[in-house]
Amino acid sequence: MDVIVGLSGRYKQTWDEQMRPVPPNARLVTLDDVLPSREPYYCIIAHNISDMLDVKHLPGPRLVVIHSTLEGRAREENATLPPEKLSAMLAHYLALTGAHAVACSALKGASWGLTDDIVPFAVDADDYPPHVGDVAAGLRISNHITDRRHILMWDFHESAFAGLPVRLVGHNPAMPGVSAAENWDDLKGILSRHRFYIHTARTDYEDGYNMATLEAMAAGLPVLGNRHPTSPVVDAVSGYLSDDSAELRRCAERLLADADLAARMGQAARQTVIEHFPLSAFCRDFAASIETARQKYPTRRTNF
Repeated sequence: MDVIVGLSGRYKQTWDEQMRPVPPNARLVTLDDVLPSREPYYCIIAHNISDMLDVKHLPGPRLVVIHSTLEGRAREENATLPPEKLSAMLAHYLALTGAHAVACSALKGASWGLTDDIVPFAVDADDYPPHVGDVAAGLRISNHITDRRHILMWDFHESAFAGLPVRLVGHNPAMPGVSAAENWDDLKGILSRHRFYIHTARTDYEDGYNMATLEAMAAGLPVLGNRHPTSPVVDAVSGYLSDDSAELRRCAERLLADADLAARMGQAARQTVIEHFPLSAFCRDFAASIETARQKYPTRRTNF
């Protein structure tokens, strides 16, 4: 697998090994490295509209992965075009190139008018060490929080957890004292030691979970957050959900004071991801998305 690095608009110009090690079957390349070759790829996977445009001259079937809602992306990037224009641009690109789109959730797919192919995130619970929970503190993992305050309901987060021991992890240069984990092993160690995880998000801009949430659940942490129709958390079983910041704070204090309760709820959270977000299902369904992209590719060979 060739992974193109050095593209514009990234906070890092190479693979971010603080999040994951480079896969053993991957080769890091630049766009200039691969453009001269006319041998088509089995499938070219793009993760946003900018990626699609960057690789427009590469030959091969195209699969576009939708990672955000249309409204959330427009707000995060301060887009000057209205959402319906952005949606029309994507639809035009797909029709012009014969590309296929897959969304990582039903909410995100529907916001772009794409409902045919949904492949949710997945996590392998066996990747994570047994939960210890010896650090009586909450945890939240998120990048660029200051740019996403509205989407992440950060005012609600601060109202619920201000003054409580909560560690923030991620690339957040505007937040003093907040840094990313050193590497994936370090991140797994951080997850294993903390008492609970936090995820809050607006119901119209973001799902009630993200990849970090599923990782936390796989590592045995209960999750605290606002009530969200797509949250995988069962209230008072695998975490606590409330739209009342004072109530959510009391739930956090309960878990900080009772490690055994946190451990029991964390095991329920872990079982949730094992049952509902298995890696085997993701591999099967994403492979099917790739094959759909390959079937569509011969229908369009338009240069643009």
